[in-house]
Amino acid sequence: SDDAWMRDIGPTFVRHPRGEVRAVDWIFNAWGGLNGGLYHPWDADDRVAQRVAHSLDMARYRAPLVLEGGAIHVDGEGTCLSTEACLLNPNRNPHLARRALEAALRDYLGVSTIVWLGRGLLHDETSGHIDNLCCFLRPGVVALAWSEDPHDAQHAISREALARLQRARDAHGRALEIIKLPIPQRPVMMSPIEAAGVAPARGTQARPAGARLAASYVNFLICNGAVILPTFGDPHDDRARAILAEQFPERAIRQVPGREILYGGGNVHCITQQQPAAG
Repeated sequence: SDDAWMRDIGPTFVRHPRGEVRAVDWIFNAWGGLNGGLYHPWDADDRVAQRVAHSLDMARYRAPLVLEGGAIHVDGEGTCLSTEACLLNPNRNPHLARRALEAALRDYLGVSTIVWLGRGLLHDETSGHIDNLCCFLRPGVVALAWSEDPHDAQHAISREALARLQRARDAHGRALEIIKLPIPQRPVMMSPIEAAGVAPARGTQARPAGARLAASYVNFLICNGAVILPTFGDPHDDRARAILAEQFPERAIRQVPGREILYGGGNVHCITQQQPAAG
């Protein structure tokens, strides 16, 4: 492959009613193809999901949708979260109206309800993946990236998302409990030394000094017995850990440095892909 973001280039795993785990292989076009995409060529990355499924001797569905795994979050009980800015962007599936796209998500993910938020996290260059803005902590409960600073452009995005979540109902008709997870207190900016230390590959966009990065504690991974949470050397690192420790009392909260991962545009959730057990 030409990239490391397994969330987006790898398969989305689904479990068949009989307990068998299968792989959904979405079309990948580097977050927009020739209309705003982040690099080219991307054909090797588009083959990763197929190769993963083959290596696992796993049944695979090749979905006729341009979609990245970071663009969806599901609760395992029939509800899917996504953003209009990403999935309805004309650089993904311009031939599909919202209803057709929703029908495809229901078909391939086994969901019945799609909750749409508007924009993604500020400066998220994927067009606004949901996994940087909002995620399920468990069915009926979501974490939302939150800014208390009315002078920060993220504040308006978070408030807009909050209003939509407050109106939403999940697949079981429940109102959502919303846990506000603060973004870093200080905007995470690319320093001149960091920018000079990143060697751009041919066909990619540069990461200039002074660029604000899309830092979010929502971009964590739930795994066996633990939650892997990125840190940014920020006062809110501890606050985010405390919030998630309260939400996941049965799991260890393991913090890992996230700044270096963020140079590439994503974080812990973006660079991983969980595989559920069969049964």
